[in-house]
Amino acid sequence: MTKSLVALAVAGALLTLGSAPAGAQQQKFITIGTGGVTGVYYAVGGAICRLVNKDRKAHGIRCSVESTGGSVFNVNTIKAGELDLGMAQSDVQYLAYKGDGSFKSAGAYGDLRAVFSVHPEPFTVAARKEANIKSFADFKGKRFNVGNPGSGTRNSMEELLGAMGWTMSDFALASELKADEHGPALCDNKIDGFFYGVGHPSANIQDPTTTCGAQLISLTGPAVDKLVKEHPYYAYATIAGGLYSNNPQATQTYGVLATMVSSAKVPADVVYQVVKATFDNFDEFKKLHPAFAHLDPKKMVKDGLSAPLHEGALRYYKEKGLM
Repeated sequence: MTKSLVALAVAGALLTLGSAPAGAQQQKFITIGTGGVTGVYYAVGGAICRLVNKDRKAHGIRCSVESTGGSVFNVNTIKAGELDLGMAQSDVQYLAYKGDGSFKSAGAYGDLRAVFSVHPEPFTVAARKEANIKSFADFKGKRFNVGNPGSGTRNSMEELLGAMGWTMSDFALASELKADEHGPALCDNKIDGFFYGVGHPSANIQDPTTTCGAQLISLTGPAVDKLVKEHPYYAYATIAGGLYSNNPQATQTYGVLATMVSSAKVPADVVYQVVKATFDNFDEFKKLHPAFAHLDPKKMVKDGLSAPLHEGALRYYKEKGLM
């Protein structure tokens, strides 16, 4: 593990291997790649590491999280051997394993392994209140944040624009801000809107809706219908009305599932312990973030998973009768 990864570890993880006390040298250190610190990916990683670390004396694994650029970054960094596990949108998992879309030039990542899926991630479009946006089409010629390179959000944004017959030049400005930056930019009148795949409720959406009355915009129409029909990793979704300040109406959209992925090169015992910590403490896990409230273990081991299950995860699921 690099020093940069360790420096970003959650509280409780050792800052450097050299600081480990005598007797702890045999511990296995693992890192989970997540996303921005205000997104749900970071909360998922933190929750899982908390549960893993609770029993670290028994299994010898110490888990830390890293805030990253998101899904595509996590998959590529796992492939490079610099992360053990990571969060990825279900569409990114599919495209990486198949070597399609933005992964076409790199080719199929045959060693990618699914661990489990987590919460739904509706694609969420927010607009500056003063911009008078009624539908996504109204963003043409406006300043819009398309997501940072390396994020699943950016990957999905490009797929949506392709289905609509748009390009980045259809916006007056196609900014590439990270998820943690787009809310403040919206409220500071630097952009007119943004697109973000995230589980709800999310502090990332709550902040701009509360601070400057940002409006959620439905994402519907022929292009969305085409994407949902043609791609198995997409599904229609609804963001409940009243979930956020100044947005009493339900918002119709589509989205993906958040998934945990790893590599076939990561030892089965490591992934087994991560899965065991999560599912053996499932009631506790569900309480660690509101987006986890309706999770169902039986769905988590199959929905949104297009890469083969990791050997360690499969072993646990068979033991518990989930497979």
